[in-house]
Amino acid sequence: MDDLPDAAAVARRTADAMARNDSAARGAGVRLVDVEPGAASVAMVVTEQHLNGHGICHGGFLFLLADAALAYAANSHGVSSLAQGADIAFLRPGALGEELVATAVERAVSGRSGLYDVTVRAGDAVVAELRGRTRQVPGLAPPT
Repeated sequence: MDDLPDAAAVARRTADAMARNDSAARGAGVRLVDVEPGAASVAMVVTEQHLNGHGICHGGFLFLLADAALAYAANSHGVSSLAQGADIAFLRPGALGEELVATAVERAVSGRSGLYDVTVRAGDAVVAELRGRTRQVPGLAPPT
């Protein structure tokens, strides 16, 4: 069985390396809030660059935020994992100036496949829900 402090250290080291290497998320203003084995939270403040033609946060940025949380959670065990699919439900718009927080939780891992739920919130309000499926990728080096 994993020793919790070691598992937490692996999660943190992996997340720190991913954060350094993820220019897409960094460019969108996504920042890592917390990570632990099987879970992660990221945040982003909605700026002008995130707005669509209706003046609300573009769904692509909401997906990017949720996907980033999924990636940190899925890779938190130190084994390289990639999303193999995800479904998102947009429940309310993200507004200019709001801080959005996406929290991913591991629901199940079977063999190399994982299932994760991600909730995107603005304060107490749920903005979106994503269900992501991941696959561990042998031979793909974990982020360092």
